[in-house]
Amino acid sequence: MNSPDVTLSDSPTSPHTPRSRAAAPPAADSSTGLDTGLLVIRLVVGLSLAAHGTQKLFGWFDGNGLDGTEQFFASVGYPSAGAMAVVAGLTEALGGLGLALGLLTPLAGAAVLGTMINAIAVTWDDGYLSPDGFEYAFVLAAAAGALALTGPGRYAVDRALPVLREHRVSHGVFAVTLAAVTATVVLLMRS
Repeated sequence: MNSPDVTLSDSPTSPHTPRSRAAAPPAADSSTGLDTGLLVIRLVVGLSLAAHGTQKLFGWFDGNGLDGTEQFFASVGYPSAGAMAVVAGLTEALGGLGLALGLLTPLAGAAVLGTMINAIAVTWDDGYLSPDGFEYAFVLAAAAGALALTGPGRYAVDRALPVLREHRVSHGVFAVTLAAVTATVVLLMRS
């Protein structure tokens, strides 16, 4: 007979192995490590995108500003290139800041993902690897999509928002779907 301190394991490989009832909770370091890792990814990806957005909008960090960005969008076939330059710059800047802060993370991830899908399409013919390929946009898209799906972790503004305090995969799936649909519509407008 089992003593009160021991129960049978529910492991399928050893159904009769005794173990203590007071099993140790998962180590705090594992969740802290996960949350810290998500914070690092959010900061690197988010601030990189925010910087790219300010290059487009204001010409900061040796960027082309709105005029240069408009010319680029016109050269790759986007209609209303001036409006597209503003939309791309705002989407990168605000989506990037949202990721960095962990603010409305699924939507911030969707904003970045949709923009990067367009960047991948524009550079597709240049191959995968840099300097002209789409690898950088692909990595940013993957990171943004993953953050939309996983949520921001504990160190995020979303934790203070009742609706997003507990991240749900459905929020991420909706955000990734929204990004894909929006990016597709924008790409279909290209000539």
